[in-house]
Amino acid sequence: MGRIKRALGRARYAAIGGAVGGAVGGLISRNAASTGAAMGALLGAALGEKRQDVDAVVERVKERGEQATADAD
Repeated sequence: MGRIKRALGRARYAAIGGAVGGAVGGLISRNAASTGAAMGALLGAALGEKRQDVDAVVERVKERGEQATADAD
């Protein structure tokens, strides 16, 4: 399940990055639109990968906090 979630996260951010990059590039020219979309998708995928890593760390910290609270009670 973790692999699928990570892949979907990358795809979501890549799609958003591609759309934003294409829109910004489209303000300049058609060629810039395709280049902007490609660069936006690449950056979005990288951001999506990092975001998944951060979310995993946050979940681990939450679990440790809940476990420490349960142990204290």
